[in-house]
Amino acid sequence: MKILNLRKLGPGLLFAGAAIGVSHLVQSTKAGADFGFGLLWALVISIILKYPFFQFGSRFALATKMSLLDGYYKLGKIYLLIFFILSIGTMFTIQTAVTIVTASLATTILGYSQNLIILSTLIILLCFIILLFGNYKLLDRLIKIIILALTTSTIVALIIAAIKTRNSLDFTQVFPYKTSVIFLAALIGWMPAPLDISVWQSLWILEKKKSNTISFGEGLFDFNIGYFGTFILGICFLSLGALVMYGSGIGFSEVGSIFAGQFIELYTSTLGESFYPIIVIAAFTTMFSTTLTTLDASPRSMYKSSQLLFPYTTKLDYKFWLITLSIGTICIFSFLLDEMGTLVQIATVLSFVTAPFYAYLNLRLVTSDLMPSKYKPSKVLINFSYVGLIFLTLFALVFVKIIL
Repeated sequence: MKILNLRKLGPGLLFAGAAIGVSHLVQSTKAGADFGFGLLWALVISIILKYPFFQFGSRFALATKMSLLDGYYKLGKIYLLIFFILSIGTMFTIQTAVTIVTASLATTILGYSQNLIILSTLIILLCFIILLFGNYKLLDRLIKIIILALTTSTIVALIIAAIKTRNSLDFTQVFPYKTSVIFLAALIGWMPAPLDISVWQSLWILEKKKSNTISFGEGLFDFNIGYFGTFILGICFLSLGALVMYGSGIGFSEVGSIFAGQFIELYTSTLGESFYPIIVIAAFTTMFSTTLTTLDASPRSMYKSSQLLFPYTTKLDYKFWLITLSIGTICIFSFLLDEMGTLVQIATVLSFVTAPFYAYLNLRLVTSDLMPSKYKPSKVLINFSYVGLIFLTLFALVFVKIIL
C-alpha cells in the first residue's frame, strides 16, 4: 500500500491523543514504580486483546459510513439506551480525572499548587471556548507535533534510564491481590483507552471524511499507527517507572500536584535539568489534548445518541452537552481535589467493568448484515476477538467477586 498523505492522518492520531493521557502518564508509570516489570503482562494483554474491538469501530465507520452509535441503534434501541445511561454515569468522572491531571501539570509549570481548582476551571473554560467557536481543527493539525514531542522525549528518557540503572532487570510477572487488584482493574480498564472510545473514533472518522477522501485501507492504516503508538508508549512509561522508581522506597503520591512534580522529576533525573522545559511542555500538551478531545467526544457522542433516541427533541444538541459536561466537571472539582488517584481509579474501574458490553456490541456489528461482506474481518480476527471477549468478561466477574 502506498504511503499515506499526512493530511489524511487524523482519527488515528486523535485516538492516540485521547488515549495517551491518564492511562499512560499515571497508570503505566505507577505500575512500573510499584511493581517493576511485574505488571507488564497486564499492559500487553490488555492492548492486544482489546485491539479487535477498537479496530472494529474504525472498520464499521469506514465501510458503512455510519457511526457505532447508528449501529447500536439498529441492533436494538435498548443497546443505545444502555450506552446513553453508562455515558451519563462516567463522562463527568472521566472528564474530571483528565482535567485534574492536566491542571496538576500546569501547577508544576506555574508553581501555584494552591490554585488547582482555579486552574482546572480555566482549562475547562479554555477547551470550551475552543470547541464552541469551532477551532478544534487546530488540534488536528498540532496533534502530530504533540505526539512526536512526547514520543521522542519518552524514548530518549527510557534509553538513558536503561543505561544509568544499576539494578538487575527482573521480569518476573505478578498478580496483585486484595487492594491492589483495584489498581490492576484500573490499569486494564484504561490501557490503552476505555473501549467506549471506539465510539468516538467512529464519529471522528465520519467528521474526517467530510473534508478528506479516505479509503478503507488508509483509514485502517491510520488507526493502526495511533493504536500501536499507544502500545509502545505504554511500555515506555511502565519501564521508566520500573527503572527509576521501583525499589527506591519512593511511591507516587495520590495528590495531583505532588504527583505531577514526581512525574517531571522522573524525566529530569534521567535526561537532566536542561530538558525540563521540553518535558513539561510535552507532558502538559499531551494531557491538554486529552482534556480537549474528551470534552469534544463525549458531547459529540451524547448528541448523536440523543438524535437517535429522542428524534423529536432538538434541545439536546452538541452545545447543550458541551455546556452540561463543562459545568458538571467544574462543580465536582472541589469534592475530589486531593484524591486524584481515587478519582482516576473510579473512572478506570468503571471502564473496565463495562468493557465486555462494548466489545460484544462491536463484534456483533462487524459480523452483522449491516457490514458489507468484503469489509468484514477475517475469521482469524473474529476468533481472536472471542478470546478477548471471554478474557474481559471473566476478568470483570473475578474482579467483582474479589471486591464484594
